[in-house]
Amino acid sequence: MLTTLPRSLRNAYRGWNVASRVARFGGWSEKSKQAGTGRGDYDHAETVNNYYDLCSEFMQYGWNESLHFAPLTPGETLEESIVRHQRLMIDKLELREGLRVADVGCGVGGPMRRVARESGSRVLCINNNEQQLEKARRRNVEAGLDHMAEYMKCNFMDMSAIEANSLDAAYAIESTCHAPDKKGAFAEIYRVLKPGALFWGQEMCMTEKYDPDSRHHRKIKDELMLGIALDGIATFAEVNRALEAVGFQIVEALDRDVQEGPSTPWYRPMEGRSGTLRGAFRRTPLGRKAMIGGLRLAEAFRFFPKGSAAVVRLMDRTADAYVAGGKTGIFTPLYCFLARKPE
Repeated sequence: MLTTLPRSLRNAYRGWNVASRVARFGGWSEKSKQAGTGRGDYDHAETVNNYYDLCSEFMQYGWNESLHFAPLTPGETLEESIVRHQRLMIDKLELREGLRVADVGCGVGGPMRRVARESGSRVLCINNNEQQLEKARRRNVEAGLDHMAEYMKCNFMDMSAIEANSLDAAYAIESTCHAPDKKGAFAEIYRVLKPGALFWGQEMCMTEKYDPDSRHHRKIKDELMLGIALDGIATFAEVNRALEAVGFQIVEALDRDVQEGPSTPWYRPMEGRSGTLRGAFRRTPLGRKAMIGGLRLAEAFRFFPKGSAAVVRLMDRTADAYVAGGKTGIFTPLYCFLARKPE
């Protein structure tokens, strides 16, 4: 994929001043605070779009076409763990041929392709990021799965183009964590589901170990929010209350990083220690630093778009925040729930 990355980045960054966009993204938190005091306008959806515009290509190169975390076990690669996790979701949602399911915040369609291929369900791919949605479409065509997909560019806070009570199931994998109003996002998903339908979600959350009075904990949380474009990070209880407030019945909800038997911490691939690291030097701290240095040189010779190294520096800083949140136990990206819209 490294050989195709320069072309993918040139297509993604066409006509941009990338370094300027990185700098603008880095200031989003302060703009949000100013808007909260009535001293400016701020649109968090624009910030999230900017984040994915800048980072999606590097995410796919460094991680996987499924842009999400998964519970890890010793002896598995990250890719194998992601497949296992997606199959669990398919099983929990009871997906099968003939159903119509929404992928709320579909990314570039990694989970969608597994859902369509292995369950036979038809997937409505919902994404507010035009670049990601177009890449999902292209990859579906390449995989021979385009006939199993529908595409809708919209903000999941307003899915009014979808008829109420029309979908058999839905899932949202690390997408509604970007919602400025979690209850509002869940209410829209509730509205479009048929009575009795199931909804699977995977949320980034602060755990019960988070101490808001700890300066160290607050700094880690602020770094996570800044680097992942999160307007806030909910607790487990806040996610549950938002689901129940709009009418969902919670079937199960747990941090799936906490497993029975041998397991590997979810953040290990970014930490640079043994575990799920086969063939994944690029995910480690040393690999990320080497990438930044190589990109600086490649930019000078115009092999990569100018500003590419600045994007990876931003992502490297965020990876460090992920590891800090995981090692202290105050943050998890694996709070997974299964909820049902009542009959």
